[in-house]
Amino acid sequence: MIETFRRTEKKFILTEEQYKKLLDKIRDRIYKDPYYKSTICNIYFDTDNYDLIINSIEKPIYKEKVRLRSYNVPTLNDEVFLEIKKKYKGVVGKRRITLKLKDFYNYIEKGIIPNCNSQIMNEIDYCFKNYKLKPVMFLAYDRLSYYDKDDKNFRITIDQNIRSRENNLKLEKGDKGDLYFKDNVYIMEAKALNSYPLWFIKTLSELKIYSTSFSKYGNIYSKKIGDGNYV
Repeated sequence: MIETFRRTEKKFILTEEQYKKLLDKIRDRIYKDPYYKSTICNIYFDTDNYDLIINSIEKPIYKEKVRLRSYNVPTLNDEVFLEIKKKYKGVVGKRRITLKLKDFYNYIEKGIIPNCNSQIMNEIDYCFKNYKLKPVMFLAYDRLSYYDKDDKNFRITIDQNIRSRENNLKLEKGDKGDLYFKDNVYIMEAKALNSYPLWFIKTLSELKIYSTSFSKYGNIYSKKIGDGNYV
């Protein structure tokens, strides 16, 4: 299991028409990920004053987020991912451990350190203790995942039905929440270890699709909790 990631990510907000045209043009270049279709469920952790996301919104050189993630709604015996996602000068680094959901609760409620990569767990444990983190938001979306046929390090994900809640902050409680977009809007992320393939860049140019800054947690925080100025 890969526990450390380092890559460049670009995000694009697509209308349904743009999404269909794009997929039609690139479908011969990509293939479906083994976990092609899933619902991504997240619990985000922050301070009482939401210091981590407020700092992230201000677009500093370095920022970080801490979250618990599952692919589809888990049971207590299912594996989940406890992650630190860091961004420095536009490069995303992700460090995570895999553990059972019940072991996460043993850690967060009883202080029992799970049996996993000790170095990454020490970093996560430091964040929880240093920032006094607590669960603040559940966030889910339905994802389609693709890889470049010629380069498995280039990945495209399409997210829709972004939804959130500020109560029942447990992954096993289901994936219901308030929808962020009223219409059919898709968030595409292009992820690469190095440069993006030329065919992808040309296709975006042809369709006049441009990258944008969009943080799911940041935008939802601003809309539902903050001052509403972050878009």
